Amino acid sequence: MKAMPYLYLFVLLTLAACKKAPEGLSPAYRELTEAVYASGNVYPRQEYTVTAEATGLIRQRLVNEGDSVRPGALLFMLESTTETARQQAAATALRQSQANLGANSPVLAELDAQVRNARTRLSNDSINYARFRELYAQNATSRAELERAELAYTLARNTLRAQQNTLQRSRNQLQVEIANNRSQLVTSEVAGQNTRVRSIVAGKVYEVYKDPGELVRPGDALALVGSGRRLYAQLAVDESDFGRVRVGQPVTLKADAYPDKVFNARITKTYPKLNRTDQSFRVDAEFAGANPDAYYGLTVEANIIIRQRPRVLTIPKAYVVGTDSVWVEQDGQKQKIRFQKGTENFDLVEVKSGLTEQTKLVVSDER
Repeated sequence: MKAMPYLYLFVLLTLAACKKAPEGLSPAYRELTEAVYASGNVYPRQEYTVTAEATGLIRQRLVNEGDSVRPGALLFMLESTTETARQQAAATALRQSQANLGANSPVLAELDAQVRNARTRLSNDSINYARFRELYAQNATSRAELERAELAYTLARNTLRAQQNTLQRSRNQLQVEIANNRSQLVTSEVAGQNTRVRSIVAGKVYEVYKDPGELVRPGDALALVGSGRRLYAQLAVDESDFGRVRVGQPVTLKADAYPDKVFNARITKTYPKLNRTDQSFRVDAEFAGANPDAYYGLTVEANIIIRQRPRVLTIPKAYVVGTDSVWVEQDGQKQKIRFQKGTENFDLVEVKSGLTEQTKLVVSDER
């Protein structure tokens, strides 16, 4: 997975770098920066995909790639005959249910007439029942006639109570119907508003997926929007180096788009899941100081500074043959010898033993 970092990013040297190693160079004490290499990409914070929340044709596309947007900015306008029809149907249903509960409601007028008729019948039957009781008290009528009058009165009273309950129940049902229809209208109006797609963040439009005339459905991706100022680097660290990475460590980054710039950052988060494809772990770094321009997915190479050693015996890495050998000049002859290697970076290798400041290094074509 590892790639070679840039030469001038991570080595703090006072000597100028040379493409060809000079003959007769000796090991020297220098400051050595120990770093872990990583590669990755730059992404915006608050990134999100704008999706459609209604079915319809895109009537207008009001943004293009690279445009800056504010929260609530209109991005797309949809034309949806379905939502329009639903809204009209909901409005009609609400008006009808309100009319059914109004003063001129034919439904309630019929029920109210039935209540009045039942009340009139009850009044008549009540008078008739009272009359038969007086007659019966005077032995002027039979017991059967009195009971028939009492039964008619009881039935009339029960009928009135039933008609009154029916009227009240109808009123209650119509009130519920009005509330439901009003809710349906609000829902359809919200759905109609969903035909106007707006940004929820301030930032930049990085990509637009749909054009005017295209049919979209709820959930279809319309555009990619993210913060235009808050950027972070998403880095991949080799599995063998991940254990040395900690939150808070400084990072230096280089991008091909900015060949003469070095960006500083700091590790803000590490992720414990291994990417089995390239045997790497993800770490995030927030920029400190200057940011690159907001180019989505900008490729970067980075060195995560593990530690800085102020005085270490080192040799240029260009002299190392294989993994732990160098060519030296002894008594006028070239000789290959081994040394114990310590910390290394792109430019320098620490010498723990086997070489001294008096050793004369020579270049060999062997690698």
